[in-house]
Amino acid sequence: MLSALGTSALFLVSYLVYHYQVGSVAFKGQGWIRPVYFTVLISHTVLATAIVPLVLITLMRAVRANFDRHRRIARVTLPLWIYVSITGVIVYLMLYWL
Repeated sequence: MLSALGTSALFLVSYLVYHYQVGSVAFKGQGWIRPVYFTVLISHTVLATAIVPLVLITLMRAVRANFDRHRRIARVTLPLWIYVSITGVIVYLMLYWL
């Protein structure tokens, strides 16, 4: 889990640096795919923002060996983290490959 956290943190930093330099990239898709893209993008963005404090709280509870409370929040954190990871790839594919 620490490796996953480190990899995610490294990705987040590289993502932020890239978009700071490049700016935003417009979605060029038309038709029915456009609302699909923005629905996925909005849910991804909102949950990506929410996942940061959830991951930090989950990590701190594990580090402090407070495993009962860790387990309770991890049951929410892990599925959201997986969703954010998968939708991030989907957003990338839709933005650059469609």
